[in-house]
Amino acid sequence: MAPLEILEFPDPRLRTVAKPVQNVDGRIVEMADRMLDAMYEAPGIGLAATQVNFHQRLIVLDVSEKQDQPLILINPQIITGEGELETKEGCLSVPGFYEPVNRYEQIQLEAINRDGDPFTLDAEGLLAVCIQHEMDHLEGKLFVDYLSNTKRQLIRKKLQKLQKQQA
Repeated sequence: MAPLEILEFPDPRLRTVAKPVQNVDGRIVEMADRMLDAMYEAPGIGLAATQVNFHQRLIVLDVSEKQDQPLILINPQIITGEGELETKEGCLSVPGFYEPVNRYEQIQLEAINRDGDPFTLDAEGLLAVCIQHEMDHLEGKLFVDYLSNTKRQLIRKKLQKLQKQQA
């Protein structure tokens, strides 16, 4: 099976709002596994299904140092968020750019795992930031949307120029 292509800003498909997963079946589990492969290959620490043109509420993450603790979140929903943390975020869909974004420092969320079982997760620090970043993708939002219009347009132009050179 061909590797997944990670869409890059300003591709309009990144603005698609993902639909809830209705049934955790073999197709969803296979997509999660393929997304993990694409994320590790990139390399990255998180990937939302929207970024690979699969518009379902599915996220894969691995913020461990050895990248050996994958986490699959199906239909994730943040229940609570506390504190504020500013971090420089990057994105596989906005390669080469890192900008400060404010997020909750701690979150609690509900999701479904790859076996179809619901669970609750408490996350803080990098994991909490990564989950919030990837959940934005499911809503058709990118981290550049937190930046000024001028900064966002500059990034858009630079990426478009790079994409033309690579084509």
